[in-house]
This record gives sequence, structure tokens and C-alpha cells, in this order.
Amino acid sequence: MTRVSVSLAAEHWAPCSDRARERGDPLAGTGPRGIRWFLIEVAASWGQNALLDEPFDRVLGRALVRRIEGAGMRPLAIRRTGRREPPSTQRWAIVDSRPWDERIVWGEVLDAAALLEVPLDGSTGTPSSRPLYCVCTHGRHDQCCAVRGRRVVTALAEAHPEETWECSHLGGDRFAGTMVVFPHGLYYGYADDGDPVRIADAFADGRIVPERFRGRSSLSHPVQAAQHFVREAFGDDRIDAYPPIAEAVTDTGWRVRLGGGGSEIVVDLGETRSDPLLSTCAATRFVRVRQYALRSIRVE
Repeated sequence: MTRVSVSLAAEHWAPCSDRARERGDPLAGTGPRGIRWFLIEVAASWGQNALLDEPFDRVLGRALVRRIEGAGMRPLAIRRTGRREPPSTQRWAIVDSRPWDERIVWGEVLDAAALLEVPLDGSTGTPSSRPLYCVCTHGRHDQCCAVRGRRVVTALAEAHPEETWECSHLGGDRFAGTMVVFPHGLYYGYADDGDPVRIADAFADGRIVPERFRGRSSLSHPVQAAQHFVREAFGDDRIDAYPPIAEAVTDTGWRVRLGGGGSEIVVDLGETRSDPLLSTCAATRFVRVRQYALRSIRVE
């Protein structure tokens, strides 16, 4: 994001997700990076940063985050929705979101401190075939996540109680309600516009919901955007449709090559910056965020 000096009077304050909908902020190509993940159940309330601020132990949190990020993984706090009883053990999960290697492994240790000893290569724990629907409800990070995320997680938990979790900050607060579907790392935004259960139903059928889809966490932003435009053009909403072959910077943006049933689909994208906007509810500085525009699509 590019920071700009703009008077706050230029845009009246409103919840960031309301303003994003008013502007029509595009979802495509906005899924943050996440190749492998370490999920930690934290049933208590969360500070602004769930693992670095109280009530979570700050010293332990820093050590955990350093260890997890040092292994190239993304940490994420999770908890059950509704009334929560403190668990008797500390649960964790490792998620691999790499295409064709997707998997979830669950484990538990005696307490949070013992998480420092969990192997991060996924060699321990119990593999699970159940997906996870993780919905951001991190209200101390952004109020839109609490309000809109609550609607999403409530609906999903009613339909899929074992697979549904609240989670800490995912990124893209203005797209609340935001969620990610594991193990594939499928990001969704505006999930409370309509029935969020259809996202779970689509996943069970091996498909995405294109109009709410932000992108796949293991793929770059240009590839996410290119897949979006190709799906619009050709209509294949299968999760694994249009795998990336190559991507390269051009004078005007990006050229992305995708697989397309024996052919290659070449997508030329322009990379632009939005008009100045407040990207979160707490933001006081306007920024210009990256956006992608379709230049051309051709099949080779």
C-alpha cells in the first residue's frame, strides 16, 4: 500500500467494510500469502495482536511467533464460537496449503509453553480429512471483523460445528466478513453478503464461489487476479482450475500463463493504484492499494 497525504475531510468516516462496498473495492488478487500455517487454539479473549498482546503471555507469544515465522509459516489464533470453556489441553494444527500437497494435522500438548517443542514439519500429530472454515472475528484488531465476522461464523457453526472456528486477523479488514478455507487456503471476502454456508457447500463439491473469492493463499497476487479474470471469461469454478505455469513483470503490469485443459492461457494484467482510501476502521492515513485490471486474454 502507498501512503498519501490527504485531508481526512475528503472522506467522511464510516466502517471500513461499508466504505469498501460503497466503492466496489475488488476482491480479486487480494489474498495474503500463506503457504504453511500453525494454528493455536486460544479460547480466551484476544488483544490487538492475538499472540503478542495480553491476555496471551507476551514473552511466550514472541517466542512462538519468532519460531513459527522463522520456519516460513504463518501463525493464526483460533477458538470455538459461542460460549467457550477453557480446554484442558493446548490444541494446535499445522496446515499445508501448497497445491497438491494440502493437508491438516492436529495435535495437542499440556500447555501453551509446550508448543515451543512441537515439530513444525508436520511429522507429529493426527492427519485430518475435515476442512476448516476459519472466520476472522478479531474485534480488537478491527470492529468490522467482529460485527460482520460474527454473522458468518454463526451461520457456518450451525451448519458445520466441527469444522468452523473463529480466527485472528487474516488481512483485508475492509473485506469483512473475511474467512479462509483450509487446507487449500481459499480466501473469501464480503462473506456475510448472502448465505456463507454456500462457501462450505462449494468446497465440498470441489469448487469456489467466484463472486466472493479473493484468491488462494499459496499463489501470488497477479496469479490470483489472472485466475479470476479467466474464470470470468471461461466459467470454470473448480478449485484447481487454471494452475499457474509462469508469471513475469511487463512494462505495464504482469503477464501470467495458466494451464487450461491442454492449452496455455496467457493473461496480461495492468497493475494500478486505487484512489486514496482508509483501509481499516482505525486508519487515520489514506492509502492507495494495489489493484489489477485485465488487458487481454488469449489461448495458445
